[in-house]
Amino acid sequence: MGARILLADDLSFMRMVQKEILSENGYQIVGEAANGLEAVKLYQKLRPDVVVLDITMPDMNGLEAMRRILAFDAKARIIICSAIGQQNLILEAIKAGIKDFIVKPFKPERLLTAIAKVLKE
Repeated sequence: MGARILLADDLSFMRMVQKEILSENGYQIVGEAANGLEAVKLYQKLRPDVVVLDITMPDMNGLEAMRRILAFDAKARIIICSAIGQQNLILEAIKAGIKDFIVKPFKPERLLTAIAKVLKE
C-alpha cells in the first residue's frame, strides 16, 4: 500500500475528488477532516505520511492547524491546497514549514506531483 495521507478540507466534495485521485494512484487515505481542529487531532492519532490541508476552514483555519501539527511533529509533511492565491498567505505557510502549495482548482497531476515530491524529502 502507498503512502498514508490525511485530507483536510471543509468541502466534502473537494475531499472526495482528492481521495479519488490519490486512491487511484496507490495512496492510502487514512483520515478526513472537515476543519482544522479535526485535522490536528487526526494527525496526532494517525501520524500520516502527508497532510493535504485547506486554508479556509471552520473552527480552526489551515494555517493555525499547520502550526499546531508542526509544533507536535516538526518533520510533518504538509501540502496546502487552497483556492486562496494570496501571496502573503503562501509566503507565511512556506516560512512556517509547508512543503508545497497547490492552488484550486488544480489538475490531478499537480496533486500527484506535490505528493511525490514531499515523500522524497
